[in-house]
Amino acid sequence: MNIDVQAAENEPHISKYSSPVQVSFVREVGDDLEQMISQLPGESLLDNRWTRLYEEKLGIQLQYDWIARGDVYGQKLGVSLAAGRIPDIVRVNPYQLRQLSNAGLIQDLSEVYQTYASPLTKSILEAEGSGPFDAATIDGKLMAIPETASSIESAQYLWIRTDWLEHLQLDRPETMEDVLEISKAFTERDPDGNGQRDTYGLALTNHLWDPVMGAVGLMAGYGAYPNIWIKDEDGRLVYGGIQPEVRKALQVLQTMYLEGQLDPDFSYKKGTNEARLIQNGNIGMLYGEQWTPFKIQSSRENDPKAEWQAFPILAESGKLAKVQLRTNTWQYFAVRKDYAHPEVIMKLMNLHLETNWGEHAQYETYYNDDSKAVWMLSPVTPFPGTKNLDAYRQIQEANRSGNLSVLQEEASAIQKRIEAYTEENVESGWGWKQTYGPSGALSIADGYERNGQLLYDQFTGGITETMVDRQIILNDLQLEAYLNIILGRPIEEFDLFVDNWLKLGGDQITAEVNAWLNTKTAMEH
Repeated sequence: MNIDVQAAENEPHISKYSSPVQVSFVREVGDDLEQMISQLPGESLLDNRWTRLYEEKLGIQLQYDWIARGDVYGQKLGVSLAAGRIPDIVRVNPYQLRQLSNAGLIQDLSEVYQTYASPLTKSILEAEGSGPFDAATIDGKLMAIPETASSIESAQYLWIRTDWLEHLQLDRPETMEDVLEISKAFTERDPDGNGQRDTYGLALTNHLWDPVMGAVGLMAGYGAYPNIWIKDEDGRLVYGGIQPEVRKALQVLQTMYLEGQLDPDFSYKKGTNEARLIQNGNIGMLYGEQWTPFKIQSSRENDPKAEWQAFPILAESGKLAKVQLRTNTWQYFAVRKDYAHPEVIMKLMNLHLETNWGEHAQYETYYNDDSKAVWMLSPVTPFPGTKNLDAYRQIQEANRSGNLSVLQEEASAIQKRIEAYTEENVESGWGWKQTYGPSGALSIADGYERNGQLLYDQFTGGITETMVDRQIILNDLQLEAYLNIILGRPIEEFDLFVDNWLKLGGDQITAEVNAWLNTKTAMEH
């Protein structure tokens, strides 16, 4: 499957242009990226190892029409799209893709994909089936290239400060009831031993679906799956966010809030603000994806004894929790109608994947350099969906057999970091051990898969007609209703929200989603 770069110089998917080709993007930056660039001497967003590699290997010169931070980026992109002023290649969500396609501003990439995607790229982008491509296909034409991600990457874990468990002589949790008891104890029994009531049982942000410090993992403990489509007893698709199980989960969160187990100001705080409480040692538990350790490691700066451990998501006594997995492809690359080199997007993706995961990969130069996520310097960042689980399994197998020479580039780099921590106390290796170590998050993902606990989003059909106009309104309605209930509004407001959701387009979307299911089922038969 891997391609030898030298042997492939003549292949269309990785050949170099005879004279330089320029391509423009727009770019979002955040704290993480800016902080990393400040630690890379001689590199900037406009001139770095990736921009140089793309120019040297492919003859492609990258430019940015503009660069902006988070919220400003979203607003600026919205204005640009509405005005029809787009760069040569633009990363968009499914709604924006539909908008650009309807306005006739982008080109059909069906042939570009077939001709220019390398075998490695095709195997990675198509690994979870045709869903991402179906979602990018409008009127039978592939209007964008999906930057596919992996569903299993969105699996949630419960992260607990085990030094606090030990201090309070609490057992490790086995049920949802245990989790609630621990949260209460972490709030009321002074787990940090400083004589003050300044700790909270659970971290939460104002965006309840955040991948770290969100509420999705806790809700799954009550059989509630707030933002995926699931099947009911009759095999019809229903939206998880309006099911009665959500009501119970919201009531539990409301009790936790009213009892002071959540930061009283969480509903105003984004992840970066709530993370300060973790850094300052005020938080004992949170739900988060497998990369959570790199977010919570800051707690060890102020308190080197702070120790965290990943646990599986737990359900009520006597039940096995299902772990909701989002359809994780949410970004697409569209190409401006008049741009003369639409194949550039495929060439960039091919080289990105080849350089990091091909036969002659240089993972520690171009993907993760001394725990710095240098892959973020590239405007396109595709990756193999199961790469983290694959690396974990390789590392465990190599440790069992005692033969570390079998480790491929990424797994080898991770193993070195874990060893640096376990053998030489190099602190930067702590997060890697918590994710990839024998009892790290990925050992739990392995268990989720073996126990049949993974619950995939049952709708992979892209954006329906009514979603184009209504989905963002419905999403806002849902988040606002959930937050209000957690903050103390009567639980009956959930029933009111469900009625409104159905009336404001949810009924129509449910019909469209089931029409898609019926067509898909008929085609499979």
